[in-house]
Amino acid sequence: MTENVRQEIEQLREEIWRHNRLYYVDAQPEITDLEYDKLLKRLERLEADHPEFDSPESPSHKVGGEPIEGFETVAHRQPMLSIDNVYNEDALLEFDARLKKLVDGEPIEYTVEYKIDGVALALVYEQGVLTQALTRGDGRQGDDITNNARTIRGVPLRLHTADPPAVLEIRGESLISNSDFASLRAEQESRGEKLFANPRNATAGALKLLDPKICAARKIRFLAHGTGCFEGISFETHTGFLSTIQKMGMPVTPNVRAFGDIQQARDYALVLGEAIHSLDFEVDGIVIKVNQFTQREQLGNTTKSPRWVIAFKWEKYEGITQVEDIQIQVGKTGALTPVAYLKPVEIAGTTVSRASLHNRDEIERLGIRVGDWVVVEKAGKIIPHVVRVEEHRRDGNEKGFSFPEKCPECETPAIQDKGGVYVRCPNPNCPAQLREAVRFFASRTALDIEGLGIKLVEQLTGAGLVARLTDIYELKTRRDELLQLERMGEKSVDKLIAGIEKAKQQPLWRLLTGLNIRHVGTRSAQILAEHFGTIGALMEASEDEIADVHEIGPIIAESVFRFLYSDIGREIIADLKVTGQNLGLPVEHSEQKENAGILDGQTIVVTGTLMKFTRDEIKELIRQHGGRASGSISSKTNFLVAGEKAGSKLARAEELDVPIYSEQEFLELIEGKRAAN
Repeated sequence: MTENVRQEIEQLREEIWRHNRLYYVDAQPEITDLEYDKLLKRLERLEADHPEFDSPESPSHKVGGEPIEGFETVAHRQPMLSIDNVYNEDALLEFDARLKKLVDGEPIEYTVEYKIDGVALALVYEQGVLTQALTRGDGRQGDDITNNARTIRGVPLRLHTADPPAVLEIRGESLISNSDFASLRAEQESRGEKLFANPRNATAGALKLLDPKICAARKIRFLAHGTGCFEGISFETHTGFLSTIQKMGMPVTPNVRAFGDIQQARDYALVLGEAIHSLDFEVDGIVIKVNQFTQREQLGNTTKSPRWVIAFKWEKYEGITQVEDIQIQVGKTGALTPVAYLKPVEIAGTTVSRASLHNRDEIERLGIRVGDWVVVEKAGKIIPHVVRVEEHRRDGNEKGFSFPEKCPECETPAIQDKGGVYVRCPNPNCPAQLREAVRFFASRTALDIEGLGIKLVEQLTGAGLVARLTDIYELKTRRDELLQLERMGEKSVDKLIAGIEKAKQQPLWRLLTGLNIRHVGTRSAQILAEHFGTIGALMEASEDEIADVHEIGPIIAESVFRFLYSDIGREIIADLKVTGQNLGLPVEHSEQKENAGILDGQTIVVTGTLMKFTRDEIKELIRQHGGRASGSISSKTNFLVAGEKAGSKLARAEELDVPIYSEQEFLELIEGKRAAN
């Protein structure tokens, strides 16, 4: 057994060293960051369990990479350490809890910024003059590429300040923008050269060139994100440092913001993640850092990573396909969304045949045309989006796309959001908006009306049986007309009417979600329902009172208040009052209040196929009883509910000794605690 462990450790070391060289030296990685992290974590775990096999030469004690031959190797004044990664929100919260213990519970301010997928550089300025540029190398020493760095766009040869510090080391990422990369590939294509696979490869290759003139032709840029050694200057915060060097003429990572707690930082990280399609450079995650330098010093480093920073990352999966058409869809809020219809391509195990182009500005940024070949990416295996156009593959048969001036459904002149990027149809009676609003109202995310799918919604709105949202509740009086619709027999009609009656008993938060109030998603709807208890109490609250609710804030509050006091909002609420729809119970009498404490404060993960519940239903059951439904297993998980065909989460729970319940055992647990209460 011991010999087997030793052999596995040695094999892992060899494999990790090989991948390090492919990534850092050859710029030809064979595996994803997540797969690499899994290898490294496995090695670290084995070495921790068997310290007799540990070695100072192990890659677990190094940042990774080797200096590139052909340049002078120079020691870094301070090590260029790597950053630990997390791939889910639970691990991010664990990171915060860990740091708070180390700073004795002091409040921690975090900064949030893009993790740029470039090549790390350290630029050293002495008395304001660029004197040295080093690659990261192995973290302890790197290659002196000063001559090449002097050609990087945006990097000042002298800092613009009247009082330069004695030494200022600025660290950041060198990169080639997506638009410049497209031009570079087109030039390579015209010369019959082998094409670069991605912008990072092109950047790494340029920085290895011994001729600075050729390096300059690659149009490399630099974005600063951190500091190394400095003398004759001081900084209190990371945001202060970025502001200072930006004033000195140094380009910095865009959209960096500071927040007072990890929840706000997490929310902004998700916002940045949703906006990556609008960037002209590659991003492979979001970096969250402690803002205060004194706290950073207090937290210190491990042998390979600072404790005060974490990378919140996702997996990236790409494919190349052709745009067959671009069409406009009208959403439930009236937004006119361009959608690219693609030649089907398999990405991350599923077939992708269309991708949202988001808005008019995105079409202009991409310069996309019907007939173009495009790179399509699925971040986290979920939503596909177009990364860039392969302009070098154009043959002249492509057709441009003109964004419509009118709504394609009702021909109402479209208007652009004030200060925003979305173009909307302002007609509240637009048939497309009604159709999408009804579809969402009936969806599993909202009231979960069984039997009311998208095809039937199209028939109901098209035939005029549903001309406004609350007409759904009148369908039971129009049985004969329902029977005339396509594929609607007696059983289908009975199922629909039963589904509508059942939906009347859904909790208030589901109704608030289904009302399609801008900025109100599932989580904010749950918070509002739990705080106010009833629609009536919510309508009596002022905008400031709504904004003061924890996790709501002014943007959501303004949207909710405006809806409730609009003509359409008042009409919908008035109609709902006579339908028998549950509009909530006073907080002190609510089911949530009665059951509070049964799972209070517990984190529960559900996996596999359940017999009695959909995934949304069991998550709602957990929430009603005070628990929190999480999507990933960690040491903080209280227990796992495992259905049939449970996979990796079950194995992970067994590895961490997390208690495991079957679906029936979970129900018995709840019933037993309820009876005891």
